[in-house]
Amino acid sequence: MDKIKLTIDDTQVVVDKGTTVLDAAKSAGVDIPTLCYLKLGDTAFENTPGGCRMCVVEVDGRRNLAPSCKTQCDNGMIVKTHSPRVVNARRTVMELILSDHPFECLVCTKSGKCDLQALAQDLGIREIHYQGEKSSYKGDESPGIIREPEKCIMCRRCETACNDVQTVGTLSALYRGFGSVVAPAFEMDLDHSNCTFCGQCVAVCPTGALIERDNTWKVMEAIMNPKKTVIVQTAPAVRAALGEEFGLEAGSLVTGKMVTALRKIGFDYVFDTDFAADLTIMEEGTELLGRLNKHLQGDKNVKLPMLTSCCPGWVNFFEYHFPDMLDIPSTAKSPQQMFGAIAKSYFAEKLEIKREDLVVVSVMPCLAKKFEAARPEFAVNGDPDVNVSITTRELAQMIKGANLNFNALKEDDFDRPLGESSGAGVIFGTTGGVIEAAVRTAYELHTGKTLEKVDFHELRGFDGIRSATIDFNGLDINIGIAHGLGNARKLLEEIREGKSQFHAIEIMACPGGCIGGGGQPYHHGDIDILKKRQMAIYQEDAGKPIRKSHENPYIKKLYEEYLGEPCGEKSHELLHTNYFDKKKKIEIE
Repeated sequence: MDKIKLTIDDTQVVVDKGTTVLDAAKSAGVDIPTLCYLKLGDTAFENTPGGCRMCVVEVDGRRNLAPSCKTQCDNGMIVKTHSPRVVNARRTVMELILSDHPFECLVCTKSGKCDLQALAQDLGIREIHYQGEKSSYKGDESPGIIREPEKCIMCRRCETACNDVQTVGTLSALYRGFGSVVAPAFEMDLDHSNCTFCGQCVAVCPTGALIERDNTWKVMEAIMNPKKTVIVQTAPAVRAALGEEFGLEAGSLVTGKMVTALRKIGFDYVFDTDFAADLTIMEEGTELLGRLNKHLQGDKNVKLPMLTSCCPGWVNFFEYHFPDMLDIPSTAKSPQQMFGAIAKSYFAEKLEIKREDLVVVSVMPCLAKKFEAARPEFAVNGDPDVNVSITTRELAQMIKGANLNFNALKEDDFDRPLGESSGAGVIFGTTGGVIEAAVRTAYELHTGKTLEKVDFHELRGFDGIRSATIDFNGLDINIGIAHGLGNARKLLEEIREGKSQFHAIEIMACPGGCIGGGGQPYHHGDIDILKKRQMAIYQEDAGKPIRKSHENPYIKKLYEEYLGEPCGEKSHELLHTNYFDKKKKIEIE
């Protein structure tokens, strides 16, 4: 590849042809501030508008300052990234942005983690020299995501995440000039649009214009109600990221400290969603084997490949965008909802309390879980299986609000019976984990043989789309894996066109899977952080005494005492669901 030589701040830099000045500067250790620029791992998105002009630099021979994110390097180019002219331009741009921005930093959810706030501090902005009319827009308080457009700075990162990364197409720039805003079409509310609530727009928003709905006070109200028994479940990805909110290195496992913190906050029982993940494998794995057996017997009506159904963002996606394929995904509920259904029936009966007196709280890495918990089909006589869902970030705020020294807490174990899990349940938190957990169980159920090697490295990795063939003792099972809805779309279109050769496909909405969920500590597109979280998940799996879902003694007992058999009448009633054509809903509304 052709090489380009240029000078950046008196330092000679050699880069590949086509490299932007921004990337060239980063390779030389020179930091140029950005707002609208979005890069996830090694992928920079060409459609980012380059309109914030915060990254401007001075290039010898050019009359105007150049946006470094959109300017390609030339041989012999001389660049100044922090000259007086450049710094003055950035300060002017920042003051103009702030002149149309609410000054609510003390009560803003993003305070302390706001890119706009941090950059204004770095530039030393202490007063605004520009005064004028402030923008006013219609707000949006949907079940999972709150939009506060008055805090939007039109960087359009959310638009890039929604359209280019996830290919959902909910958000776009509307109108022109001073009245422009990023919103769904016709400024409709997100829950009336085709939004999947994956939360990737929230993950990349530099301000508080897109935030999760804060449910922490609902949790505290329940805990303080003496008539309620309040239990909590924690998703596998939470323990691999929560420590980052307390200054720990990415990938630090804090399972035991998290359990202790939840008890000190006031929950009556602290359980693990990994238990429900094991339960999901029993149902989903049995369903997969049932479809495969029918396929082998020549049943042409069997629906293959079977798609996993654990991720509500992904479920929303295919209900909106592929309503003609609703019979392909597994009918198994997500672990969050399976846990709620079992807690409100089996566990409530054990406690001898009414289901409406049991409050189920979930701690999830995901904003779509808030939307999922509110779906009407997951309620009995108006009482939801999961009453409240909060994010990893919200849990961190609750711990800080309780004045707990998290890093000094002793480690404790989950309560039983809904707290015991296998390593297979843990790996649900990362891309490839659900299908690997399913393979561990499906192999033994199909062959009747003990699986000695439980680590399926061929199913692991970080490529957006992966495939592997697993030998089930002479029966080859073709498996596909996708994370990120843009990658999921490619596999779904292959199925629609009759080109797919897979028997089963795992899909997760967020890059990296749940470890990269929209409710996790902000990682700012740093794939290394996601990989460290992934390794933490595999580390906890490797340390578990039981690593196959069907060997979990409490899962066995649940079926013996209550459910009967996987995919049986009782389990189908409690643990399976239906899907709906959401495209019709939008058209009707």
